[in-house]
Amino acid sequence: MTERDTSESWSLGRAREPDMMTRLSRAGHVNETKMSGIPPAGSNSKSVMQSKPNTSEQLPPSGHGSGKMPRWLKSWVLWALLFTLVPGSIAFMAMGMLLKLPSAPNCPSIFWPLASASVRLHCAQLAASKQTVKDLLQAIDLVKLLPESHPLRGEIDRYLEQWSRDILKLADESFQQGKLEEAIATANQIPEDLPAHQLVKEQISKWEKIWLEAEGIYQQAENEMREQHWHDAFMAAAKLLRVNNKYWASVKYDQLNRLITSAREDGDKLAKAENLAESGNVDNLLKAIKIAESIQKDSYVYPKAQEAIPKFGRAMLDLAQKNLDRRDADQAISIAQQIPLSTGLQSETEDFIAIAEAQRNAWIGTIAGLETAIAQAQQIDPSRAVYDKAQQLIARWQLEIEDVSKLEKARTLASQGTINDLTAAIAQAQQIPNSNPRAEEAREEINGWVAQVQTIEDRPYLERAEEIALLEDINSLQAAITEARQIRRGRALYREAQRKIALWTAKIQRIEDQPLLDQARDLASSGNLPAAINVAQQIPSGRALSGEAQAAIDDWRAQIRARENWSKAKEVALAGTPQALVEAIRLANRVPRSSILSSDASIAIDQWSQQLLDIARSQGESDIPRAIETARLIPRYAAAYNAAQEQIRIWRNFLNPEPEQQFDPLLPGRIQQ
Repeated sequence: MTERDTSESWSLGRAREPDMMTRLSRAGHVNETKMSGIPPAGSNSKSVMQSKPNTSEQLPPSGHGSGKMPRWLKSWVLWALLFTLVPGSIAFMAMGMLLKLPSAPNCPSIFWPLASASVRLHCAQLAASKQTVKDLLQAIDLVKLLPESHPLRGEIDRYLEQWSRDILKLADESFQQGKLEEAIATANQIPEDLPAHQLVKEQISKWEKIWLEAEGIYQQAENEMREQHWHDAFMAAAKLLRVNNKYWASVKYDQLNRLITSAREDGDKLAKAENLAESGNVDNLLKAIKIAESIQKDSYVYPKAQEAIPKFGRAMLDLAQKNLDRRDADQAISIAQQIPLSTGLQSETEDFIAIAEAQRNAWIGTIAGLETAIAQAQQIDPSRAVYDKAQQLIARWQLEIEDVSKLEKARTLASQGTINDLTAAIAQAQQIPNSNPRAEEAREEINGWVAQVQTIEDRPYLERAEEIALLEDINSLQAAITEARQIRRGRALYREAQRKIALWTAKIQRIEDQPLLDQARDLASSGNLPAAINVAQQIPSGRALSGEAQAAIDDWRAQIRARENWSKAKEVALAGTPQALVEAIRLANRVPRSSILSSDASIAIDQWSQQLLDIARSQGESDIPRAIETARLIPRYAAAYNAAQEQIRIWRNFLNPEPEQQFDPLLPGRIQQ
């Protein structure tokens, strides 16, 4: 089959333009081919008759026959050769004509209205073999219009079904490559009158469902990225691997993973920026803004970063406001001036700086400073957000100018230091209303001046009381207390007077109670501890010597208990039994180390513990378990404790001897038990 036969330049509308007789002749020839089953030969082949030489044209005219024949014509050899070659050539050519296969039809040059079904089917198969959408559709168009009654209809329907499915397969390949619209357009080209067209809607619906599912998964992953839920984003992306589309399961999946990885890196940057911002430090806030600015627009974290930048700037502005509230205007202005333009707070920053500079001048506290602050605040345009605040401050500072002048006059009066001058200063400062800005400052000044007046008035009382108390006898101290009590509660020297009164009262109580405490100590020294306790208890609680007396009483009571325990211990020990000795040791151990009986008790404890050990050793001669129980009664703090423990170990080893170990002579290296 020649290249001309498979050219893509042919179509249903193209054909040769021969004359009518040629068309009819060709049509008849095609019909003969259909009946005989042998396709027509190509236009280039020649018939046997056409190939036979026209000998009549080579003979001389009849008019010249009377001439003498050439000599060579009379040669029998020549004629014999001719009669041999000519029939053989004719026979050979005829055989060649019979054996030569007919050439395929030239599809691009066929006039289709007159083409037979076999030619159409042949050319359709030829086109469909190229497996392109265009050629498959052309193949369908070539044969689909043949009548239902045609003998080749069954074969044609099978081909139509196959070629329709081939088109759907090509469309599915486009779909798998991520070309949904192209796939739908390709599938919709299948003629509606074909039975296979019912698969088109079903296939398109399937594609759209898969595509919608994949887009939903992709959108879910994008939403998780925007919320910085990286694990959930990766889990969502993994769902694309189960989508029945190679484009989404490979290209888009890889793309999404790269996006998530990049977004997570940006998310880590933003988290670092937020951690820095939480410190509330100016330098860290500036670093946080710089990090957030470095996140590119194509990042899924970009919207979050853009939300964070104004927030960081607002934190800087709040920090500046805190410094301004502490009247540190210089630091507040410095922080505000560092706020980057990217925060979008330029207007608010400018307003803050304008107000802060005005307040800084107002806080100088002078009339000149207040006037400068008012002038600065008046320059703020009414369109600014802080205009109302500026007007309020102006009104406040105008009142302050009046207050400052009054305070300065009052301070000048108070500087003289006399009661009259201080009283006049107080009266001057009291002219400032409580609603005025400097009212609190005025009250502080007034309180100070009132305290100075009271000090001047009450100091003589306290000085006279101190002079009287110098004798330090009960009467003098009582008189000093009476003098100091003339200073009333709420006066400037009241607390100092009360401290003096408490000191003098304690001295009086010591003078009164010291004899009782001395008497009690004398009784205790003589050994009469109960009497000493009775005398010391006569000092009431709350007096100067009550704490000292109570400490002495507690000590004496401890000594009494120690004596009782020591006496009882000696008495119990006389029984000499193990139980009695243990009880005696316990009672003796209760004697305090501070007691004079402590050394006697310690000696007795050691003796009684040794006595217990001796009893245990005696018991060990006949009853080792009983001896062990007796030895265990010796307390850890006794001198015989270590010896008792060693003796117990010896007795236990005796009762439970360890098995002897011997070497087995038959098995070197093993121990025979």
